[in-house]
Amino acid sequence: MPGHPGTPPHRAEASSYRVGRVRAVLRVVAMVACLPYIGLKVAWMAGSRLGIPEGSALLDGGTLLRVANGVTVLMDGAVVVLALLLTRPWGKRVPAWLLVLPMWVASGLLLPIMTAFPVQLAVGLLGGGGRPVGEGNSELFLEPWVFGVVYGGFIVQGLALGVLFARYAKERWGRLWQGRLRDLPVGPTTPALRATAVAAASAALLPGVTHLLWVSGSTAGLDAGRAVDRTSDFYVMEAVNLLFVVVTAVGVLLLAFRRSGRLSLRLPLVLAWAGSAEMACWGGWLSVAGLIGAGGAADRPTTATVLTYAVQMLAGALVVTLGAYFFAERSAASALPTTAAVPAAADQVS
Repeated sequence: MPGHPGTPPHRAEASSYRVGRVRAVLRVVAMVACLPYIGLKVAWMAGSRLGIPEGSALLDGGTLLRVANGVTVLMDGAVVVLALLLTRPWGKRVPAWLLVLPMWVASGLLLPIMTAFPVQLAVGLLGGGGRPVGEGNSELFLEPWVFGVVYGGFIVQGLALGVLFARYAKERWGRLWQGRLRDLPVGPTTPALRATAVAAASAALLPGVTHLLWVSGSTAGLDAGRAVDRTSDFYVMEAVNLLFVVVTAVGVLLLAFRRSGRLSLRLPLVLAWAGSAEMACWGGWLSVAGLIGAGGAADRPTTATVLTYAVQMLAGALVVTLGAYFFAERSAASALPTTAAVPAAADQVS
């Protein structure tokens, strides 16, 4: 319903904007799911030992650990902002990059947990043993219940944000991924996009081979601490890392070379999004966590590990860059008929 003639456009938009029940519920769910993680982090920064057993390395973290906890509180707090952006009228006016980039980062940090943690729980229930996803030795790091509470919250956040973003993106940019792969036109930037896709897929070989070695039982490139502390959880996580490397390569190559018959354009875009986010953001997170948590020489990341995660981040960054150019080209192409219709109408009038 349009606003009053004298009402500013943004107020008219707000008055006509309605949030459905599903979105309203998902917004609340995403926000509430942040509370366990934020609450624990704030408690730890205040000096609490809730969930931290005696002998944990967290007790010796000092100022650096407090700063890291503060940063992660802000990161999880960003989920609240994203939930509002995806469900409020002013969220429609936010520049695309200001929403898409944080969602891409959130995807990269949440997807591996959403994928690996349920599998690790299932393996544990079947007698596989091991520990939940975490850094280091969970027997001396955190109480087991902390992982269930925190990662359960992350999974709920990821599901709620994923549905909200899918609905938002369909309304705002749905026209950009309509159709099938074979119908994509060959444009002036297609050769460059294909070269970037090949470069990204080639870069993914190193982390792909490394994760394959680790999931196969090899200790090549692992620091002494991780080599000794491998459990079923370690192998599940490495299998998930390998999965996302494969997903990234498949998605980006399908998108670049388009030789898949009637395959919908959505599939390679989803694969490239999820894979590149996990590779770049999770690889970066593990790199930072490894450097911050490095204690003795046996626990310091090896050169091979650092190189693996660095190349992994590079491959993910190349894919998301390719995606940005792809969507920019699609957006420009979708605007051409509108601009071309103006001179055509003028010719008809004359």
